[in-house]
Amino acid sequence: MVWQFRNTGCRTGAFNMRYDERLAQSLVASDRPSVVRFYGWDPPAISLGWHQDIGEIDLEKCAEAGIDVVRRPTGGRAILHSDEVTYSVVTVASQKSILSVYQEVSEALVSGLRVLGADVALEKSQPHFPSLYRSSSAVACYASAARYEIHIAGRKLVGSAQRRYARRDGEEVVLQHGSILLGPDHLRMVDFLKALDDDQRLELKCELQGKTIDLASALDRTVERDEVVLALKRGFEQAWSIEFLPSGTGDQEEDAFDEGSAGGVPK
Repeated sequence: MVWQFRNTGCRTGAFNMRYDERLAQSLVASDRPSVVRFYGWDPPAISLGWHQDIGEIDLEKCAEAGIDVVRRPTGGRAILHSDEVTYSVVTVASQKSILSVYQEVSEALVSGLRVLGADVALEKSQPHFPSLYRSSSAVACYASAARYEIHIAGRKLVGSAQRRYARRDGEEVVLQHGSILLGPDHLRMVDFLKALDDDQRLELKCELQGKTIDLASALDRTVERDEVVLALKRGFEQAWSIEFLPSGTGDQEEDAFDEGSAGGVPK
């Protein structure tokens, strides 16, 4: 299988989500190369899962803090994207199950994170999501970990979500993307949730602190975005035995769309 590598830098939330979905739709329509992409967020943004109620988020506070609000094409719960590297993988499923793809992507990420010296492992358990989503803490994505997500000593480092698109040939295109925490800024997510009093907000922030970890804390040093991207690229090459096409090959069409047409606050 032919693969492209893309590092699109730090862009708006609307651009990032539109870009990922555009990559998936392009692969639905034709036999383009699969893509591994890395990116960041400028300004910071809260992304909502595809079916999540936007009413759970305090939009006024977000606007005052300069934080965008966007909707992901994938499921899951709210994430504050700030001090992180975000990845996306767009490929043909080739009859592989959702969990099988999760495992393969996570194994590639683990390979790259270990290049940095992070003592990462894969989550083995799977929570009962219907029960979990009834709890107040479930509004924030990092409050729980699913099978094959990546942790350090039981504390979640990477959160991911997946969506599939049908092709006419009977195959499915997979879009999987996720956040790799570089610092602790994701903890601010609780500041923008509605229906919480001060005590509940503090309790949830403490819960997230206990359940998550970032690379800077794990490695006890400042972690630069570019070094993480380079290590993760190497991890995919090693784990999947792939060689990426030269940079820029075949990506002109996807790069041409107008960022200004991508967004606004989701409904």
